[in-house]
Amino acid sequence: MQCYEVKSVTEWDSVDTYIFIWEEEILVLGVLFVTVRTSSLPCYDESQLEEKAQKKLKHQPLGPEPKATPSKCPVGLYAGLGKSLNDRSISPWRFVYETKKDRFPSTIAVAQCLCEGCITIKHEDNTPTEDFTYNSVAITQSKLFLNKELCEDGRRYRLVPHYEPVAVGCTCAKPS
Repeated sequence: MQCYEVKSVTEWDSVDTYIFIWEEEILVLGVLFVTVRTSSLPCYDESQLEEKAQKKLKHQPLGPEPKATPSKCPVGLYAGLGKSLNDRSISPWRFVYETKKDRFPSTIAVAQCLCEGCITIKHEDNTPTEDFTYNSVAITQSKLFLNKELCEDGRRYRLVPHYEPVAVGCTCAKPS
């Protein structure tokens, strides 16, 4: 068991002041670090960007290929049970392409929930129905992207890494 010395209120007030000043200094240093870190990234000609981005992102999967799927809740098709997880889920989804021209990769596959509710089976007649007492909710994963940013010379670009949430599937949840 350790004993601690109790400090007077005036001593604690000064400690709080030092902590507050120290936190401000960390915040300022953090902002300076981010600014210096971004400007220290190399600049490339536009013709080099795609190759450099592919090298930096070689370990990043781009997602599945979108396929022809319904654009609304497939309750009637649910009994057929497809092979892929997104077809068999009680919160089914499809993949759509999303494109942003100043980002690498510029086009990715993003999950889109097909139902507002979740597909449940009525026990009386084994009929699948969309149950609105539950919600279909997108599951997101933080993915690394490279943004194309104009360098100070006004001719070349740097690739700035950033993370962005991407919908990768859907799940069934109770309403919040």
